[in-house]
Amino acid sequence: MAVFGVLAAALGTVGLVSPDTQLSLLGLATPGERGSGDHTPAFVTASSTAALNMGVYYVLAALADWRAFFRWTVPFRLLTCTVFTVAVIGGRAPEAFVGVALWEGLGAVATGAALRYERRGGTGTR
Repeated sequence: MAVFGVLAAALGTVGLVSPDTQLSLLGLATPGERGSGDHTPAFVTASSTAALNMGVYYVLAALADWRAFFRWTVPFRLLTCTVFTVAVIGGRAPEAFVGVALWEGLGAVATGAALRYERRGGTGTR
């Protein structure tokens, strides 16, 4: 959880500091390549702020060993995976978003597997 949080916060910070870099990482055209009246920078700012905040939540939850939060993330990350996958399949998002979907899906599976392992007597604290 802490690793995901740090990565989310870092990528959110990248988007806030250098929106062009964030867009490039996603395989999207940078604002300089877009027409006037384009609101891409506003959307990058909004999503980057959300990623930074989410990253901090994840780090704080990991530091507090907040198991309920960990459990809640599993279905919501699977939902996010589904939304991004459907958006790519439906042509509403570029193929680069498949990476976002995989990140969310694999994160959900890893979190769910770790929680199950610990619940069945694996190592870990309660």
